[in-house]
Amino acid sequence: MLTLANILGSTATGAEPLTAENLRIRAEALWQQALAIWIAGEWGMVAIAANAFVLFALGIHIWLKLNETGTKWLSDRRWRGWVERPETARGPIGTIISEAMSAKGIGDSALVFEGVRTTELPGFERDLKVMKICVGTAPLLGLFGTVTGMLATFNALAQGSGGEKTMGMIAKGISEALITTETGLVVALPGLFFHYYLSRGYERYKAFLARVEAACGQAHWKRVRAAALADRQQELVEAAA
Repeated sequence: MLTLANILGSTATGAEPLTAENLRIRAEALWQQALAIWIAGEWGMVAIAANAFVLFALGIHIWLKLNETGTKWLSDRRWRGWVERPETARGPIGTIISEAMSAKGIGDSALVFEGVRTTELPGFERDLKVMKICVGTAPLLGLFGTVTGMLATFNALAQGSGGEKTMGMIAKGISEALITTETGLVVALPGLFFHYYLSRGYERYKAFLARVEAACGQAHWKRVRAAALADRQQELVEAAA
């Protein structure tokens, strides 16, 4: 069986030098071994591969969308400075803050964040739900392949005469049963951790929006209070005059 050490080679033990040609040969050998495993898994591998493609394609899509928000590298000091000086705001979060601070009041500012939640968050929730379904179905597809493999094994036992051909059919059925089970778990386990990581990122983004909304609301309230105090002082000055 090929291992990582076999693929990369080891000059310390006197093996062949690591060259582009050697890497190509070993990569081809690894590909042939992977292809043989794939063929041994029969049609169940196709279903697992389609499930894995949907799972990780959605995961990468969510990860890219979360990175596009820019919240991961945005410090509290910076975005709070944008709340005080909206004209200096930059990026997607800066655009939201600028729109919220240019609103006429707290109510209009809240509508800006409500619009963000309505347009952005449902897409995250939908994709995360589909990812969760794919994580759950991956081992089930592997188990289904296990059942078909065992049926093929029992069929070989029932129809065979005990010769070499029968043993080959039995080995093929057992191989199909084990390979699909292992592949289903290989897809599900990293998919589960990937889904958890993305779910945490999504929750952090929602919490971040809530904090920014609260800060913008406080800034609007301070403006209203300052304007009210200024009007009150103006009234007192006019009354004293």
